[in-house]
Amino acid sequence: MALKFLKNLCFSAAVLSAWFGLPVLGQVTEPDDDVIRVDTQLIMVPFTVVDRMGKPVRTVKGADITLFEDGVKQNIEDFMSVAAPFEVVLLLDTSGSARSELDLIRRSAEAFISSLREGDRVAIMGFQTEEIAGRNVAAVHLLTGLTESREELRNSLRGLQTSNGTPYYDALRQIAQDVFPDETDRKTPRRRAVVILSDGVDSTSDAEFDSVRPEFEELGAAVYFIRVDTRDFFEENLLGNCIAAMRFSGAQIRRYYAGFGRGSKIEKVSDFCQLGDFERLAISKRLYEIADAEMEALAEISGGRIFPIGDLNDARSAFAKVADEIGMSYSLGYYSSNTARDGKYRKIRVEIKGLPAGAVIRARNGYNADAK
Repeated sequence: MALKFLKNLCFSAAVLSAWFGLPVLGQVTEPDDDVIRVDTQLIMVPFTVVDRMGKPVRTVKGADITLFEDGVKQNIEDFMSVAAPFEVVLLLDTSGSARSELDLIRRSAEAFISSLREGDRVAIMGFQTEEIAGRNVAAVHLLTGLTESREELRNSLRGLQTSNGTPYYDALRQIAQDVFPDETDRKTPRRRAVVILSDGVDSTSDAEFDSVRPEFEELGAAVYFIRVDTRDFFEENLLGNCIAAMRFSGAQIRRYYAGFGRGSKIEKVSDFCQLGDFERLAISKRLYEIADAEMEALAEISGGRIFPIGDLNDARSAFAKVADEIGMSYSLGYYSSNTARDGKYRKIRVEIKGLPAGAVIRARNGYNADAK
């Protein structure tokens, strides 16, 4: 009787963990020290549907959706329609050429926030220069956590500052670890999105993209980029006298040489002033290629999208497009039938019956399973 009670207690813990969408460890120790352990991971899948003309399809029903993981049909636990509220983290890059356009960035972000619906919650993050141990250092600054208050958000935008560097990867890590709530509110489920205004070229982070990406993917948030083209500005200020020129950071130079592999015989130069103009342009080209590839990877795997702009004058219209995209997004959640904790990549496929001919589904396309 006691053994049956203990097993039922463990089962109840597993049900509660599934109900609240939390990775949880249920553990009961029996007299012989055997351990019963249950692990769950709610996988969130943001997706959008457009017809052949690119217009959103807003009539998708949960009963019409079939979800597959590695070709195996899964049971859908949650379905959130386009009417469900959103949690949005807004990351504003105010380094580099953006430093002279701070007011424009503020106004564009405020217009974006105003376009969201009542009940949507927004957090705002930026970069700022801080003095640490007598040195000016670029740091991530969370201006406000998730809130529905439009007045609080507008006030926080007034605190947006400029930065002498771009700790972009550090910002992604902080979003993944600290900004979104740990648990899913089942009574009022919310879809999640991250909106990033940046060129994506990191310069000062302690973190690296490869270490941040797995944490970021676990959010189940659609990632939207407003990709600013800053390459011409950067390269115009990169050439000539090394004292007056805009410099690469040490991390950027190391990132460039890492692309050649360990066996490469290329001569590595760490002193910026020893780099000729040709080498500076080669490094710049590679850094922007890396940034573009990383953006495309996060957008694709999360079910998000990239909106390129030529300069910040186009930011407001790009934010409006992102708001439209968010407004037509769905989300679903499921617990994988594959219980192996092998750390392997698992492919997700969403199928929807009854769609008009030529309709396109854009969804999160996979995730890495938890490892032991």
